[in-house]
Amino acid sequence: MALNPYSVHDLAEAVLGCVCAALDAVADQVEGQPGCPARACVVPGAPAWDDCDAPCDGPGAPGQLTVHVHRLYPSTRFPVEDIEVRGTPGCSPPAKTAAELVVTLLRCAPVPTENGCPPPCEELSEAARILHTDSTTLYNALLCCLPQTGTGNRRRGPQFVLGGQRTIGPQGGCVGIEQRVIVALPGCSPCPGDRP
Repeated sequence: MALNPYSVHDLAEAVLGCVCAALDAVADQVEGQPGCPARACVVPGAPAWDDCDAPCDGPGAPGQLTVHVHRLYPSTRFPVEDIEVRGTPGCSPPAKTAAELVVTLLRCAPVPTENGCPPPCEELSEAARILHTDSTTLYNALLCCLPQTGTGNRRRGPQFVLGGQRTIGPQGGCVGIEQRVIVALPGCSPCPGDRP
C-alpha cells in the first residue's frame, strides 16, 4: 500500500498548527513571552533565516516558525529504517513510512552596538529566557499534540519518536530552536495502476 498523496503535507500542517497554538497559549501565561510568530509556515526544504525581528508585513509576534520534511523512509519496525530489497517475488511492502520533520523556531538575538560593543548581559539573559521557554513549549507541544492529530490509522494518532532538539545561532541577528520528530505514516492507498 502506498501513502495518500496528502499525508505528508497534512502532517506538516498539523504539526505547525499544534506548535503555533502552544506558543500562543504560553505567551498568555508568561509575561514578556512572544507568541506564535506572524511568519509561520510549512516550507519546502530547510528554511531561510528571513524574519527574526518584528514582522515585515504587519502586526504579530516577532520571529519565524517553520516545519519542513527532512526525509521519508520505509520502516517495518518503526522507527528503524528498512533496507530490505523490494521488487522480488514474495516481497511485501513496508508496514509504515517514516517521515522525519524538522520544526525551526527563530527569534531575534541581541547584537553588538554600532561601536562594536557586545550586547548587555540583561539583553542576553532576556533572549536566553525567551529561548528556553520556546524550547520547552515546542517540546511539550509535540509530545502532547501529536497523539491527537489523527494522521495515522490509529484512534490516538500516529506513532512518533521525538528526536534531538538543539539551539541554532546566534547568527545574523537570529537565534532559535531546531526540533526533529519522526512520525509513522501507515500506507492506506493502492499503488498507482493497482486494480481493486
